[in-house]
Amino acid sequence: MTGSPIRLLIADDHPVVRAGLRAVLETEEDIAVVAEAATAEEAVARAGQGGVDVVLMDLQFGAGMTGAQATAAITARPGAPRVLVVTTYGTDADTLPAIEAGATGYLLKDAPPEELAAAVRTAAAGRTTLAPAVADRLMQRLRSPHSSLTQRETEVLSLVAEGLSNQGIGRRLHLTEGTVKSHLARIFAKLGVESRTAAVATATDLGLIRR
Repeated sequence: MTGSPIRLLIADDHPVVRAGLRAVLETEEDIAVVAEAATAEEAVARAGQGGVDVVLMDLQFGAGMTGAQATAAITARPGAPRVLVVTTYGTDADTLPAIEAGATGYLLKDAPPEELAAAVRTAAAGRTTLAPAVADRLMQRLRSPHSSLTQRETEVLSLVAEGLSNQGIGRRLHLTEGTVKSHLARIFAKLGVESRTAAVATATDLGLIRR
């Protein structure tokens, strides 16, 4: 081995998981586990002390700060370590906030040991590693950002385009006003917009609705 080992902080609220990750990674000559954290807050504090190159970050820590929030706090600092998310959660609801928060990579906990070690090295070098399933979904979202709109969401948006209020949409589709608002919130998130007007314009441009 040439040069100093990659200094690793393992952040996970399960002692068995931390021990397992440590056992796997300490067999690698170029990786050294220098610290562990049982909460996201501990991870942020320890990362801020320096001497860490890569943080292995879980997403769910029970009460308190989430892994995505910790990732944002860690990566916001100058000279911050890279954050590699290693979690059991692979849904878009978990993946996107973590990546937007500044995570360099995203792996699932069932990844083979050699893949995990390779991801640590890749993260330390400042490059991105994504679990194949996560990468596939992100690519699909980039190619077809509208593809995840449900039929009901399309119906709601079409009625918005007709000028109906939330109450009017609810009456037409036999939904509560609260349910309509929930559908609109998801539509806004999926289309990357913040208003009814922008949602209609974007959906029209994408050919999702007719006007």
